[in-house]
Amino acid sequence: MIHMRTRNLSRIFVSGVRLEGCRRQRLSSTCAVLLCLTFSPLALSQAQKGANDTPQSAKSSVAPDTPVNIESRKPVTDTPKTDSRGYDIRVEKQLVLINVTVTDPLNRFVTGLEKQHFRLFEDKVEQSITQFSSEDAPISIGLVFDTSGSMGPKLQKSRQAAAEFFKTANPADEFFLVQFNDRPELTVPFTTDTDKVQSTLTFTQSKGRTALLDSVYLAMHEMKKARNPRKALLIISDGGDNSSRYTETEIKNAVREADVQIFAIGIFESLSSRGRTPEEAAGPGLLNELAEQTGGREYAVENIAELPDIAAKIGIELRNEYILGYTPKNQERDGKYRRVQVKLNQPRGLPPLKAYFRLGYYAPTN
Repeated sequence: MIHMRTRNLSRIFVSGVRLEGCRRQRLSSTCAVLLCLTFSPLALSQAQKGANDTPQSAKSSVAPDTPVNIESRKPVTDTPKTDSRGYDIRVEKQLVLINVTVTDPLNRFVTGLEKQHFRLFEDKVEQSITQFSSEDAPISIGLVFDTSGSMGPKLQKSRQAAAEFFKTANPADEFFLVQFNDRPELTVPFTTDTDKVQSTLTFTQSKGRTALLDSVYLAMHEMKKARNPRKALLIISDGGDNSSRYTETEIKNAVREADVQIFAIGIFESLSSRGRTPEEAAGPGLLNELAEQTGGREYAVENIAELPDIAAKIGIELRNEYILGYTPKNQERDGKYRRVQVKLNQPRGLPPLKAYFRLGYYAPTN
């Protein structure tokens, strides 16, 4: 048995013609003959005999006495290794969206305005409006429903108000229900089934005190699960708070930080009988402040028969908003509150118009 080492042929056994180290490389018949010519007289005679049987073209290709030179296969050149860590390229641009409702002197919604009819300012610096939309996009809505003891005679009309509001819904909208008296409770999580919300309201009973601020906090927390970029809360309550753990200041700060519009229907006593308690006296102002900060509105109702119409009006208002988007010129991530103002370029032929919008937002911190 004869051994020969090459770079890529670790062993060649002529007796058994066993080749190791080149399993994936097939040797041509000519190469096999050349190997045999080198190592064995017996193999040489067989090779010569086989050579006599080959065509003339094969004979002339390799002469019997020509020295055999076996070159090992060149190793495959490895591709240059790159740094597996790579490089982090981070490009961030903050986009702020402001919902705007426009009304005329009769409080009717004005539609059909274009981008050039709006001017937008942040901290008194005019911004470039890069996105503009007036389409009826899907909304995530939370209904915050007062079931405290003072709502007893107003409960039925409040249910009807909710039903009228749901009539304006789109199939892609989603809703949840927070009911509150002594404490808030999430009775219906996010769903697209408005009948489920209304059937839950059917069995509500009025009792207990009023934890309005806590209910707003719970609703804002639930809104973090929303799927739609547009978000809104509808509060139906007779105002006032006498059972919350959160303070008014804490809730106002939370409302400022969240990108959620708040609409409120305040069911109040007549002016002659209003203000029997400090909580009741503060009710209208509290709801109005929460709504105003977010670009929503508060509707004060003295005649409960008006509830369904007002709820339907809020639903229509949500469907007729303009959405202005801009990248702030101030890109500092300092977490500070930025004040926003929207001004209208008055279209010709229309009476003086009024814009309702979110008053500001907190800049990011990271």
